[in-house]
Amino acid sequence: MSIPAELKYTKDHEWVKIEGNTATIGITHFAQSELGDIVYVDVDTVDETVEKDEVFGSVEAVKTVSDLFMPLTGEVIEFNEALEDEPEKVNTDPYGEGWMIKITISDTSQINELLSAEDYKNLIGA
Repeated sequence: MSIPAELKYTKDHEWVKIEGNTATIGITHFAQSELGDIVYVDVDTVDETVEKDEVFGSVEAVKTVSDLFMPLTGEVIEFNEALEDEPEKVNTDPYGEGWMIKITISDTSQINELLSAEDYKNLIGA
């Protein structure tokens, strides 16, 4: 199972790529494998500031719908529109073409609360 070392993670199975004060967010390989085939990604928080741990969208799989939780407080500045036509990119490339949103980070001190790749591996028992 892929858990890139350069990313940060949450207990809710989101990954975070930090670039300056911008963060790219998606769900982990583990999360997408647990969900199964993803058929729809719903994010309606673009241009909104969403607090850490609040819901920024949802992922619909064949079996279930799961909320997506914000790993850091910030303004949602972009949604990966490719997922509207090809939500399966989350399954096939969760850390690449399957990214979900980009945000402008409001409070960079929250980054320290995220899990390292090693901590995330321990969380999921990998």
